[in-house]
Amino acid sequence: MRLLLFVLGISIAVIGIGTRVEAQNYPWCAYYSGRGGGGTNCGFITFEQCMETARGLGSNCQRNTQYVPPPGPHPPTWIKRRYRY
Repeated sequence: MRLLLFVLGISIAVIGIGTRVEAQNYPWCAYYSGRGGGGTNCGFITFEQCMETARGLGSNCQRNTQYVPPPGPHPPTWIKRRYRY
């Protein structure tokens, strides 16, 4: 019985100490259309990533109006990164 209470106490302490969960916030949304309405998926970091998903499903992509960038300095958006393979 003591062991059970000890394990229960440790479990409650670990759950209480854990960090809180926050929703992800990304800059691009795919808007799906269909019968009876459609859906929205705002889980895309780049426009290209959004369009690759949207093309196959007959939907379109738009900027997320609720997007708030994280604090801190950000690189200019006009700089394209080139990766060597």
